[in-house]
Amino acid sequence: MIRIAEIEAGSIAEELNLEIGTRVVRINGEHVRDGIDLTFLLADTEIELETVSPVGETVFYEIEREPGNAIGIVPAPDQIRECANKCVFCFIDGNPEGARQTLWLRDDDFRLSFTYGSYVTLTNLGPKGLQRLVDQGISPLYVSVHATEAEVRERLLVSERAGLIMDQLRELIEGGLEVHTQVVLCPGWNDGEHLDSTIADLWGLGPSIRSLSVVPVGLTRYNVNRPVRLLQASGAVAAIGQVDEARRLGDQGRGFGWCYAADEMYLIAGLPLPDASYYDDGALYENGVGAIRRFVDGFERGLADIPQFEGRRIRLVTGGSMAPFLGERASALAAATEACVEVVHVENRYFGDTVTIAGLLGGRDIIDALENTQSGDLVVLPAEALNSDDIFIDDVPMDEFQKALAPALICTGHEVTEALRSV
Repeated sequence: MIRIAEIEAGSIAEELNLEIGTRVVRINGEHVRDGIDLTFLLADTEIELETVSPVGETVFYEIEREPGNAIGIVPAPDQIRECANKCVFCFIDGNPEGARQTLWLRDDDFRLSFTYGSYVTLTNLGPKGLQRLVDQGISPLYVSVHATEAEVRERLLVSERAGLIMDQLRELIEGGLEVHTQVVLCPGWNDGEHLDSTIADLWGLGPSIRSLSVVPVGLTRYNVNRPVRLLQASGAVAAIGQVDEARRLGDQGRGFGWCYAADEMYLIAGLPLPDASYYDDGALYENGVGAIRRFVDGFERGLADIPQFEGRRIRLVTGGSMAPFLGERASALAAATEACVEVVHVENRYFGDTVTIAGLLGGRDIIDALENTQSGDLVVLPAEALNSDDIFIDDVPMDEFQKALAPALICTGHEVTEALRSV
């Protein structure tokens, strides 16, 4: 069952005097397991709602509504299904001691896959769980495949159920669902001929496999070489070649690339990023596929209407991955803003220097890198480095960060010109 967290004003739920804290047990006789069930079952126009009030009273409501007229129940967040795998490359195993509790959450929840595009392994779903996905049309799904050969995937995920992946994908596809897939490439584990086999198997499942992203493994100083090692340039070049061959199949057979190498693959390989057309509709930016290209193109478009900050210093905070791209564009930004522009490459001491993306920079590391900040400076932070509560990954809150750098002005954004326009 689910618990009501909010009642929308002017809604049917408000008219019925439903209370916050009420539990929704059944809808039209069907048990309500979570927020997905609630949304699915409330789509009917004639509804029998079985509830239990905050004081324990069972109450039934008969509802008739016009199509499009929402009931107005906002459920409390579902308890997240956690991962039971022991993946040899799990980034969470690379957390430092004392990391906040939420960073230790190993989610493997199909509901987050459907609503937010996070990747799941399907190892915690049996036949009933898979059938539910089909019955409710939970599509598209995002699935971490990593390898299609049963023994290779079982070894990677350290799970006996991991080898069922091809049967599971077939069942979902035959049920009418579409799936985006992912491989986290681990040298010596699922690269080379194993990657070729995975590409061929997924392609062979047909167009309902909407995409395949190949992403290099990410490790911190706490789990590097235990037991997986980082991808090197030669391995990245080889994997990009395999992806490009799959893309030729995609372009010829389906009219779009289908298979994509993540941005970090090109950085490791020392190869230039592809142009925007490589990424087709850009649906995989959140998986690190095309995010840098989108950043670069957005930066160049944004220069046209950027404010001027004559005589001031703009300090662009970033990690190792983006520092070269910002460095190449610093002079153009300086000319457009009439400011002095400095790229501040922050070394990640919280996770270690193997982690180079800006979104995982700790607040303390950034403060230390900006120790010579002066009055009048504009500090541009990557918005990805802060969570929804404005807290950095090392638990430094934004107000503490601002005090440490006062009287500099802090602004954040997903792109530099966007951040500066907000000043």
